Formats: sequence, C-alpha cells, structure tokens
Amino acid sequence: MNKDHVLNELSSYLDNELSETEKQKAEEHIRTCSSCAKELAHLKFISEKLKEWKVPEASPFFEQVIKNEIASERQERGVVKMKKKTLTTLIPAGVMAGILVFVTVGYLLKQGVYQSVLSSKGNVPAPIIQANKPAIGAQTNAPVVATPVIERKEKLLMRASTQGLDKSSVVMSAYAARDKGLALSYGAAIVGCVSSINGVTRYAAGEFNTEQYDRIYESEFLKATDNPLSTFSIDVDTASYSNVRRFLNNNQMPPKDAVRIEEMINYFTYDYPQPQNNEPFSVTTEMGACPWNNKHKLLLVGLQGKVMDTQNLPPSNLVFLLDVSGSMADANKLPLVKSAFRLLVDKLRPEDKVSIVVYASSSEVVLDSISGSDKMKIQNAIDNLQAGGSTAGGAGIQLAYEIAKKNYIKGGNNRVILATDGDFNTGVSSDSEMVRLIEEKRNDGIFLTILGFGMGNYKDAKMEKLADKGNGNAAYIDNLLEAKKVFITQLTGTLYTIAKDVKIQIEFNPAKVKAYRLIGYENRLLKKEDFNDDKKDAGELGAGHSVTALYEIVTADSEEEFGKTDPLKYQKTVIEPSDELLTVKLRYKEPAADESRLISKKLSGADIKTSFSENLNFASAVAEFGMILRGSQYKGSASYQDAIDRAKASKGKDEFGYRAEFIRLTEIAQLLDTKK
Repeated sequence: MNKDHVLNELSSYLDNELSETEKQKAEEHIRTCSSCAKELAHLKFISEKLKEWKVPEASPFFEQVIKNEIASERQERGVVKMKKKTLTTLIPAGVMAGILVFVTVGYLLKQGVYQSVLSSKGNVPAPIIQANKPAIGAQTNAPVVATPVIERKEKLLMRASTQGLDKSSVVMSAYAARDKGLALSYGAAIVGCVSSINGVTRYAAGEFNTEQYDRIYESEFLKATDNPLSTFSIDVDTASYSNVRRFLNNNQMPPKDAVRIEEMINYFTYDYPQPQNNEPFSVTTEMGACPWNNKHKLLLVGLQGKVMDTQNLPPSNLVFLLDVSGSMADANKLPLVKSAFRLLVDKLRPEDKVSIVVYASSSEVVLDSISGSDKMKIQNAIDNLQAGGSTAGGAGIQLAYEIAKKNYIKGGNNRVILATDGDFNTGVSSDSEMVRLIEEKRNDGIFLTILGFGMGNYKDAKMEKLADKGNGNAAYIDNLLEAKKVFITQLTGTLYTIAKDVKIQIEFNPAKVKAYRLIGYENRLLKKEDFNDDKKDAGELGAGHSVTALYEIVTADSEEEFGKTDPLKYQKTVIEPSDELLTVKLRYKEPAADESRLISKKLSGADIKTSFSENLNFASAVAEFGMILRGSQYKGSASYQDAIDRAKASKGKDEFGYRAEFIRLTEIAQLLDTKK
C-alpha cells in the first residue's frame, strides 16, 4: 500500500467518510498495523489541537486567490511550479488580511507554539519535526519551494472551514510540504500545516513504514518413503542478507520474513573446485553432524560456476532502467544509485553498449545505445537525473525491454538492470501484473538484474518475484561498498549468465534416510514433474557464482516419528538395499538453448564426515544465524555464540572482509535480541 493511498484512507476514516464495510476493514487494518495506528493517533491529536488554535478567518477574496493558484498549477516531474502573476493595481485589503494571517501563523510556528502544543501530551513526541537552521550567508526570507500535488482541492478548503481551521494556512502549508510526489489528502495537509517547516516532513524521516515482505512458511521434515524426491530451483539472489545487514546496522532486529536463509548463505563464496570437461559448473556434496541437533546430519550441495576471464567476455547490450520518481529522492536512493552506476560505467569496454531509460510519472529514453568508451556522456546523463513524480514502473519496464530488443547483440550479453525501491503506483503496478509482464519479456533472450535501494517503502516481495520470473538476479544496495561488490568484485557473476533454468532434484534412499528438511528455498520449490519439464522456469547461474543448499537429515536408524499415516491398502513401498544415501541430479540450459542437459552425482555412506570442512562449517553458521532471526521451530539448540564461534573458526582468507562482517552482525543481533 503506497503512502498517498494510506493517508487518504486514514483521513477519510477520521472524517467518517467511509462506508460501514470500508470502515470495518480500516479498523481491522489499524488494529494490526502499528504504523497506521500511530499515524491515526497523530492525526486525531493534531486535529483536536488545531481546533483549539483560533486564527482569524481569511477574506473570501483571498480564498479565491488561492483557488486560482491551485487551478493554475503546472506539474513537471512531480514539482509544481506556480505561475507568476503581476498586479497592476493596489492589493485589495482582503489579500493584505490573508497575508497577515499567514505571516502570523508562521511567526507562531517559529516561536515554538507547535512544540508547546505537542509537548502538552506526554505520549506524543515534541516536536514531530525540527526546523533546519539556514546556512551561513543564506537568505532567511527565501520562499519555500512548492512541491506536492494536492488532491481534492475544493474539499480541502471546504473541510478546513467546517473544522474551524484557517483555509489559507492549511492550503499554503500543504504547498510547503516537500513530500516527494506524495498526493496530499486533507489529513496529510493537517500534518503539513503543523510539521512542514523548511519543506521537511516526518515521512521523509522514515517514520511512516510501508515496506513489504511475503510470508515465508518454513519447509517441514518429509518422510523419505513418502517423498523421496526433493526438487527446487537454484537461487543466486543476495538481497536478503544486505537488507538484514541494513536493519542490524540501524540497531534494529529485521522482520522475520525479511530473512531468506538461502540468500544469506549464498551471499558468500565457498572454496568449491572449478568445473571440468567443459561443464559450466562443478557439483560438491558433503555431509556431517548437525550443529543445532546432534541426532541429525547436515548435507551440503554446492555448485561452482566457471570463472571467466574478462577479456573473453562477450559484448554487452545493457539498459540501465532507473527509477527517478519522487520516492527516490532520499540520500540512500537516487544519489546512491548514481554513485553505484558510476562504478559500473568505469568497467565498460568500447564493445559494450549502454542505454538509459528512466521512469517517474511516465518513462523516457535518456540515452540509446552509447558505446562504453563514451564514459563522460554516460556519466553526465546519470549525474543530471533528478527525482520527482509518481512511479510508472510498468511503463518503464516495457520501454527498457523494447530498447534492449532493438539493440540486441546476437551471442552477446543482453540485460536490463533495474534500480528502484519497488514502490510502483501508476499503471501496471500490482505484483501479478508485473510478474506477467516480466514473464512475457524473458522469452526475448534478455536477462534481468534488479537492484533494490532505500528504506521505509522498500518493496522486497515485488523485487524478489520479478527477479525470480525474469531470468534474473536480485541484490539490495544498502551502501557503496555493496555496490562495489555487485558491480566490481562480482561483476561477471552479476552480468554474465553461463547457465539458465538450473534445477536440482535429490532422491533420498529410504534405507538410509528416514526424513529430510531443505533449509530455505521456500519460494523456489518445484513439483517433482517440473524437473524434466524444459518449459518450467528456474534460476540462472552467473560466471564465477557459487550456489549452496543445506539439508537437515534424519537417518533411518532414528526413533523419531514424522507424519504418521495409515498403511496404504492398494500399494506397498519396496525399499531396494543400497549403500547410497542419495543421488543428486541437476538440469540446466546454456544461455541461448531451449533443451536442458543432465548432471548426476551419488553420495554414499563413506562420504559422511566426523568433522566439518571450512565450507560446511561457515555455511552452517549462516544457516543457524538465519534460523534464530526467523525464530524457526527447527532451530533446536541453535545460539548466536555457537554461530559466531563456528564462523570465526572457518573465516579463511576472507579477502574482502565479508565473513568478518558477518561475525560482527551476529554479535550485534546477539546484543539486540531480547528473546534469546
């Protein structure tokens, strides 16, 4: 739910404008949403206090002037520029009276009336927003730039009058609120009336949180006799880990559903062997004791993509699809996007081609297929981007794919790189609509990289779906070092796909395995029939990328019981004697191919280890940390300290310090977690 819709709903609820059904739905949502409950409490409190704040009524003529100004507003990328009017006659007395009212209100705000109003009630912070002091040499009487687009203009004036508020103050303060393209309702205008000082709103400070995460239902233990096959798509996304890091670095525990354990494990590289015999990747299997349940075993399945020399990489046709809507104005959004893409531009070669498409209220082509050698032109185009307007993400994606297809390089790397907070609110914007759009475009041989930015309105669920369905990968950029990891350290893995539609299917031998549980990958599970279906989409593997999956195994000699059912009447399960524990099968397609190839590997009892390798040791530490953050019912004896100790013992070379950072984040979570 985007901000303008939320504020309109809250203000309508506050003013008793909803139908009985809508009112019940709103009340049910408010009971379960702390952010909306907090906003409603603020609106109620401020509205009551403003009713007590007596301000002389503006003259009818001044009201008409304001209406004329609103009617003449002109929007350009979300910034409303007011047309200048020169008066050749004396200013009427009514206008003078209105100006006097506005100046008086501004003076009262400056003298701290607002702070005293809010501080009169202990449970409301005072002030909500703090005025910024002007810079040295700045003009203190400079006018505030008007930016928001105001909805229900006539209603805004009428309702201000009926509730005893000065209409000119409410309207003018609404213009003064810099809300980055947010369409203001009456409720938002009230907030703007008392909190828009120097054009700053508390929503920009992140208090109004609309981040979205899909509910994750953990995989359960499955009996090998009933479910001998476990099938899933690989996942090289890493967005969850850096997003979790963002929360912990802000001294906050992350939401449970922001924690996708497979993405946390796959954030790190592992010491797997390079592939042989012209295969695009190698397969590693390993098994040892389970750290958080000493009655179970832990199975590791690892893939290692072929490392490619940058000199041998095919030419690239890249389309930078950049969100420049109003919601991207924060420092950790569009400014960080610019810095991140500068790093990528520095790595471009003359044979690479770059196009830039931007979208806000509409979409447009900024550059069309410029050589990578023309770095200055590309950099200037990026530097000149500014945020403003609503978010027509669907239109932007349509245009980006059209440009990519028009400039398609046969045998090359054709890719759209989308940078956004995911907060689409104009045109094609729902998750289902966006997924269908991406599914249509992936058949053109164009791959997708999604980079998430920002906080407060970050749409994680949408980003994950688009990456999964668009032959793509997803990362979350929380700082410039993460941008360096994505665009420099792991550039080939980010941009160059060596295998697509990679699926894993493991057959467990019931004679050796009683039950198993796949850790993570809940959103990547496939039906057993999908493994041999080449039309079924799956994950992509980039050059040099590694993929790791962990299974918790219950051996056949265990006395544990799982999912008791009555014996079958019409069929019997026959278990063939064998020393093999399992067989790992993989299917993949070459980037331009339509038919898959098969790789198979067996794991026997002799492969069970009494001590962990560095790979299994560190991967298990990350999994243990993830299960604690998620509050997993399967975490057993898992503890932060055990994860820290195992991670320290298996840190290895750690050339870029990623594993050392993991240890630090685990220590932060250990201090923050009050439930441990």
